[in-house]
Amino acid sequence: MDGKTPGKAPNNNHSNGKADVRGVFSTQEVRRVGTGTTTRKTVQKTFWFVEQHGSDIDCQPLNTNYVPSGPKRKITMDELIAKFSPEPEFYLNSVFPKMQELQRDIEHGDAHRENGETFAAEYEYSRALKVDEENVRANFGIGLTYLERGDNAKAEDIFHRLVKLDATFEPEHKHLFNEFGINLRKSKMLTESLEYYQRALELSPSDENLYMNIARVLLELQDLNACVDNLLKALELSPRHEASLKFLAWLIQKQMVPADKIDGVRTALQAAQAAG
Repeated sequence: MDGKTPGKAPNNNHSNGKADVRGVFSTQEVRRVGTGTTTRKTVQKTFWFVEQHGSDIDCQPLNTNYVPSGPKRKITMDELIAKFSPEPEFYLNSVFPKMQELQRDIEHGDAHRENGETFAAEYEYSRALKVDEENVRANFGIGLTYLERGDNAKAEDIFHRLVKLDATFEPEHKHLFNEFGINLRKSKMLTESLEYYQRALELSPSDENLYMNIARVLLELQDLNACVDNLLKALELSPRHEASLKFLAWLIQKQMVPADKIDGVRTALQAAQAAG
């Protein structure tokens, strides 16, 4: 389905930069139920939201509320044509309106949160989560609302949900991801903050900012050895990483660098100068 005209056959024209395919498709799986003479065939139909950007085609299942939810997977154009059937009427009449409703609830929640109206924000995010409990933006939003209100018990529940979702750490959610991590640390939820950043590292092991954020948490946990180790790892990945260099300089000024880490710190500072 074309982004402008649902139901239009897929094409390979990517020059306009827009999604060539966007809509709902279905697949069918034939299963055998029973044994012997009672064996019968059943057909299971599954609905998917499919969206193409350039050469990438993402396929995401619909939940029982008719919105895309859960992990995405990549498929090829050949797979789409061979195995998937377009469902333009279902998309236009059921799925698209639900997606718009979900988007509106989240945007209303964001607006209330930005205005400091935490209870109104919680209401809107809760509406969104009833439609899609795995929606990353809604989970971030309500989690930030709880943290801003000082309701750490509820925020902890949201934290446990977010760390289980791979989509939490996707680039499109980077801003919310950073804001949530910072607020966890500021709310003194240090163990949670550490687990949060370590989970992110599993998916992005080469992100120097994650090591620097972990170092900040470790400083508050008074683990100076691990704090410096993480800063050195950040600088190993990016020798001129400004935030890590400033952090190290502050630790040196405060005479907080453990004696056995001094040589490693000097080497990192020399590498930064050479890189400059």
